[in-house]
Amino acid sequence: MTTLAAVTPSRRVSGATSAAVFIGRSVRHSLRNVEALTMAIALPVMLMLLFTFVFGGAIDSGGGYVDYVVPGIILLCAGFGASSTAVDVAEDMSNGIVDRFRTMPLRANGVITGHVVASLLRNLLATGVVVGVALAVGFRPSANVLEWVGALAMVALFILAITWLFAAIGIAAANPTAASGYGFALLFLPYLSSAFVPTDTMPSWLQWIAQNQPITPIIETIRAFLFGRDPGSDLWWALGWCAVIIVGAYVWAAWLFRRKAGRR
Repeated sequence: MTTLAAVTPSRRVSGATSAAVFIGRSVRHSLRNVEALTMAIALPVMLMLLFTFVFGGAIDSGGGYVDYVVPGIILLCAGFGASSTAVDVAEDMSNGIVDRFRTMPLRANGVITGHVVASLLRNLLATGVVVGVALAVGFRPSANVLEWVGALAMVALFILAITWLFAAIGIAAANPTAASGYGFALLFLPYLSSAFVPTDTMPSWLQWIAQNQPITPIIETIRAFLFGRDPGSDLWWALGWCAVIIVGAYVWAAWLFRRKAGRR
């Protein structure tokens, strides 16, 4: 006689627990991928040294260009580091691991949150290294403690916004290669802003684009905080752009995830 044992399905864990599991997974992956972590830090540092010592003399012969360019390099660093999120998410969406997660008592959409939080932590670390190197090569901000907190908060908010956008791109992309290409295109935005030169030095047709895209008010806000100036309306534009990007990217990512992976 065969006895059939009743199998009771595991009860699904809370969203917070699922998020903690996936954040831990993504952080461990980041720590194991030493080459990617090194490049996320080394490339912005090399760009800063390039702009400071190779182009800086031509742009500002007085040697103060490093003070101008560091905020732009910080955002470039954040964008480059966040772009890998698109590839990581696309890989998870295409290799079947999300289907495996859906068979577990976890909320599978937490995998996206895990990638976003791990990228935020990774990029804050890279930002700290970039600022440290900048201080070593002559960067001299005049910010007080509260202004430093404001600048770092603005950087963290931008990293969160751009990371959610890259996560959504990773879900939308057909494969990791496509995600990498789409993400790379976004990295040109800092070059069309006030990151490296004032917008009034650009051709008139380009000035409007540079002055009205999201990166410029964010950079100007960080620059104002670091040098003890009032950011004025740039602060509100920066906060508004970050909020729009976060909400839009989150809604887009959630819709795409439900469409591709099914509701969990």
